[in-house]
Amino acid sequence: MPLDPDRLLAARIPVAQQRYDWRDCLVYALGIGVGMDPMDEQDLPFVDETRLKVEPTMANVLAYPGFWQRDLPLGLDWVRMVHGEQSMRIHKPLPAQASVRGVSRIVDLIDKGPGKGALIFVEREIRDMDSGELLATVCQTVFCRGDGGFGGPARQAAPPTPVPDRAADASVDVPTSPQAALIYRLSGDFNPLHANPAVAQQAGYERPILHGLATFGLAGHGLARHCCGGDPAAVRAMAGRFSAPVFPGDIVRLEVWRIEAGRAAFRASVPARSAVVIDHGRFEFAA
Repeated sequence: MPLDPDRLLAARIPVAQQRYDWRDCLVYALGIGVGMDPMDEQDLPFVDETRLKVEPTMANVLAYPGFWQRDLPLGLDWVRMVHGEQSMRIHKPLPAQASVRGVSRIVDLIDKGPGKGALIFVEREIRDMDSGELLATVCQTVFCRGDGGFGGPARQAAPPTPVPDRAADASVDVPTSPQAALIYRLSGDFNPLHANPAVAQQAGYERPILHGLATFGLAGHGLARHCCGGDPAAVRAMAGRFSAPVFPGDIVRLEVWRIEAGRAAFRASVPARSAVVIDHGRFEFAA
């Protein structure tokens, strides 16, 4: 049965509330690969509660509404859905512990046509429940590979900003562990695509893939190291388009281009498979 665009736009995605503390911060950091080198003094504060720094990209998993694409009766082919794009804007550095509330809504749809899939654009505002302050706004584009041709708006998405056509200013290889997806899912994304081999094969992958947001997080950590000296309070915004999956155990190459004061472009790839995994990346920081 084709999707109903009016029903989608009116969907009431569950409001999520979460109390998190230093343990959650450490689990998140471990899930994006921080601590692979236990002697790296620049990384250790993100996984040591006695001198804790909080990863800005943790905003992407705070007050997460769960796998609503599967759980709400919207008719989505959730098995064939993939994460298309992600962006975040940090309005205030994340505290090491807080009670937060996330309000999510579908803000737009694009029908790419029969056999071409559809795009769903989702925005989530994350606020501190005690102060009411807006901590972060995260936006997600979901590519619904099996849901095109439902009669919704048929137009092109806004073109992404390309990375510069020159050699990168910096390049670093970042390892991922074979257990990366199994650790990262403890931060709240329990999509079986990342843990169950049968579901992954049903979706067309040879084995479970790493969460796109885990790749996004490891890229954000590397960008903060390169552009901000590892200071999470300097991170302002980040965005990128997911173009291929990462498999746990892959080595990810992060390329960074300095654009101007407080702004950089980036791309992430897996050289062993000649696969670009995040493209058209943008990063903003306090100069």
